[in-house]
Amino acid sequence: MSAPAIAYADVEAAAARLRGVVHRTPVLRSREADARCGAQVHFKCENFQRMGAFKFRGAYNALAQFTPEQRRAGVISYSSGNHAQAIALAARLLGLPSLIVMPQDAPAAKVAATRGYQAGCAGSEVRLYDRYTEDREALGARLAAERGMTLIPPYDHPHVMAGQGTAAAELIEQTASEGPLDLLLVCVGGGGLIAGCAVAAHHLTPGLRVIGVEPEAGNDTQQSLARGEIVHIDTPRTIADGAQTQHSGRLTFPVIQRLVESIVTVSDAELAATMAFFAERMKIVVEPTGCLAAAALLHGAVAAPGLRVGVIVSGGNVDLARYAALLGGDLR
Repeated sequence: MSAPAIAYADVEAAAARLRGVVHRTPVLRSREADARCGAQVHFKCENFQRMGAFKFRGAYNALAQFTPEQRRAGVISYSSGNHAQAIALAARLLGLPSLIVMPQDAPAAKVAATRGYQAGCAGSEVRLYDRYTEDREALGARLAAERGMTLIPPYDHPHVMAGQGTAAAELIEQTASEGPLDLLLVCVGGGGLIAGCAVAAHHLTPGLRVIGVEPEAGNDTQQSLARGEIVHIDTPRTIADGAQTQHSGRLTFPVIQRLVESIVTVSDAELAATMAFFAERMKIVVEPTGCLAAAALLHGAVAAPGLRVGVIVSGGNVDLARYAALLGGDLR
C-alpha cells in the first residue's frame, strides 16, 4: 500500500498558514445531547467558520501555496456550494480570479453567496451545470485546460485534506483539559474532511476511534470500504447536498481505509430532526450535511455510552426558505 497523501506535519503546516485567517470555532455542549446519548458530547461548530463551513480551511491552505504564475491565471473548482464559497472567498482574500462550476439545483443562498464573495475580483464567475446529466470533474478539467487555471477539487487534494484536518486538531486541543476524546464522528462526502481529521486524530490521540457518517442514499464510501476499492454510484438524491458525491477520492480513500474504523449512514428524516434539535436546544442553524455526524449519535447509528465524543458540525449554509420547509417536515 502506498504512503498516504498527507501526514500530520502537513496538518501542522496548514495550521500555521491558517493562523489569523480562519476562525477558531467554538466547541459547544448540550445537556440534552449528553442525556440522550449517555455520553459527553463536544460539538465542533464549523457553522461559525468564515463563509459558514469547514471548507474555508482547505481552500485557503491550497490557494495560499499557489506560485505567482498560478495566482495570475486564477483558480477553478466545482462544488455544490460550500467549497465554492470557500474558494471564492479565499481567492478574493489572496487577490486572484476564480471560476466556480456549480450545479443548477444548488441552494440559491450558496450560489448567491459565492457570487458575492467574487464581487470586485476581476475575471471571476460562476458557471452552472446539470449535476444529473453532466460530469463536473470532466467539465472542470476541460475549463482548466482551456483557461490555464489551476483546478482545486473539493476534497481530493493534499492541501485541501491537510487544511480540513486542522478542525480536528483544534477540537482535540480545545477539549484536552477534560481528558482525551474516545470517539470522533465526522461527516463524509468525498472524504477530504474525514481524511484530514483522521490523520490529526491518530497523531494527537493514539487510539481515538474515528467513524464517518454518510446519507443513506449516498453511501459510496461505506460500500467502498466493504469492497476494498472505490465504488462509483449515481448522484444520490438527498437533502444533504454537500454529500451528493459519487465516489471517494483517489487520495482520500486510502487514508480512510487506514485510519477510519467504519462508516455509518443516517436518513434524511433523521437529518431534518437533527436540524430541529440544533435549532430548538442549542439555538444554532446547521445545514443538512452539517448534521450528519450528530444525527448518527442522536439517532443511534453510533452508540457511545460513557464515552467522550467529538462531533464535527461541518456547516450552516442553508437557504432560509428551505430550512423552514425541512423543519416543517417537507423533505422533497
